[in-house]
Amino acid sequence: MVGKYKVITLCGSTRFKDAFMEAQKKLTLEGNIVISVGLFGHSGDSEVWEGMSEDTLTQTKIMLDDMHKRKIDMADEIFVINVGGYIGSSTKSEIEYAHANGKPVRYLEESHGSL
Repeated sequence: MVGKYKVITLCGSTRFKDAFMEAQKKLTLEGNIVISVGLFGHSGDSEVWEGMSEDTLTQTKIMLDDMHKRKIDMADEIFVINVGGYIGSSTKSEIEYAHANGKPVRYLEESHGSL
């Protein structure tokens, strides 16, 4: 909590940019501080990756994954954007990280259940 506001970190595949934006708006209007991804590598920020060497690309992805775990550290809970029940390997590792650190996990689509 920061003051009276719960802090929620969004997790999920960046291919679901519209769902991220919708969840961010909804959760913010509900009175939460929302932490999201820094870029949408799978749906619109392709210029970020253009011209990167394989080594730089690998190091950047490692940095972004680590940075997102730090965002989870700052949060009271995570909210998983699991459109159609989809949870990729990076998101799965973030869910496992949140569980291991005592963070509640909520899902956009509850029918998926929890890991």
